[in-house]
Amino acid sequence: MMEENKIVKKSFEDLKLFCEKEEFKGWDPYDGLNSWVIQKTPLGKSRLFRLAWIQFFKRSHINLRPLFGVKKDYNPKGLGLFLIGYCNLYKVEPKEIYLNKINFLASEILKLQTNGYSGACWGYNFDWQARAFFQPKYTPTVVATSFIGEGLLEAYEITKREDLLLTAISCSKFILEDLNKSYDEDQDFTFSYSPVDNTQVYNAGLLGAKLLVLIYKYNQDDKLLSTAKKVVAYVCKRQAPDGSWAYGTLPFHQWIDNFHTGYNLECIYKYQEISGDSSFQEYIKKGLDYYLNTFFTKEGISKYYNNKMYPIDIHAPAQLIVTLSKLGLLIDNIELVDNILKWTIKNMQSDKGYFYYQKKKFITSKIPYIRWAQSWMFYAFSYYLLEEKFK
Repeated sequence: MMEENKIVKKSFEDLKLFCEKEEFKGWDPYDGLNSWVIQKTPLGKSRLFRLAWIQFFKRSHINLRPLFGVKKDYNPKGLGLFLIGYCNLYKVEPKEIYLNKINFLASEILKLQTNGYSGACWGYNFDWQARAFFQPKYTPTVVATSFIGEGLLEAYEITKREDLLLTAISCSKFILEDLNKSYDEDQDFTFSYSPVDNTQVYNAGLLGAKLLVLIYKYNQDDKLLSTAKKVVAYVCKRQAPDGSWAYGTLPFHQWIDNFHTGYNLECIYKYQEISGDSSFQEYIKKGLDYYLNTFFTKEGISKYYNNKMYPIDIHAPAQLIVTLSKLGLLIDNIELVDNILKWTIKNMQSDKGYFYYQKKKFITSKIPYIRWAQSWMFYAFSYYLLEEKFK
């Protein structure tokens, strides 16, 4: 156990040095539309070309971004994950340097708010073409807003900055008033991914519900709890008999993957923990059994999908740590976690400190994506270290 701790701490320190050196700026798997090819030529007007261009950049193991004018930048969600990470580090050891990082990241996040909506909200720093819809740069999403809102609440607990608390609380207005809702026959519903689409992505709706219950702790608005319960009920009714969830309801959203399953479990559990409503406990238990027994191998590999090994994506081991920590089960599963971390560090961390994006059967994408890889592993490590401190 001592040896594993040394490996983890060395890995984290290397990652932290890399992220701080980069000043938390970087590229993203989906930032290809920031290229001059899209922004300054007629090609950017074509939906199919935009979709193909994003996939070309995302799938390439060679980083073409400098050639095509895609610059490193802040990603608001990435900053939110870093913010939570530094808050956790401060809880482990209340150093002034961590407090400075918390204040810096929180202030940068406030500057990056998207204006024009009912409450505080954030999007990504690039145009994004999905199969279901197109989102212009900084179009707010429930996913980005959820992680950032949670980060602001964590930062408020440490700094007592009222601007952070008030901003986080106002996120509830964005979720309740600006997102679209899809209802079922029982009048339960889920939130759309953003104000400009009507998709039913299960983890997105649950992340919105999670932020509502986190905000409830501060303003005691019962509407937040009752709304969150409807979203949790909507998603739990769509859990498969084996405990799994598809990504969403659309025909091309029927895959079952690792880290979105982790999101779902974390959010449902957080609703249960704060509300005191245990009526969804069986869904958590069944989903957790499926999650742990399906997506992680005895060799320490985190599978992306339920039915195949590759690609091995850095998001998956990161979310495992967070899910188990949030459910209070990390120490109970420490052998699994250490096994997963040991393999991930050995096979997916550069000698420069950053983590690779994806490992495929014959090739590895080693592009140092700041949000997808670095902020997620930073965030995950912070929960591991927090558990080690207080176990």
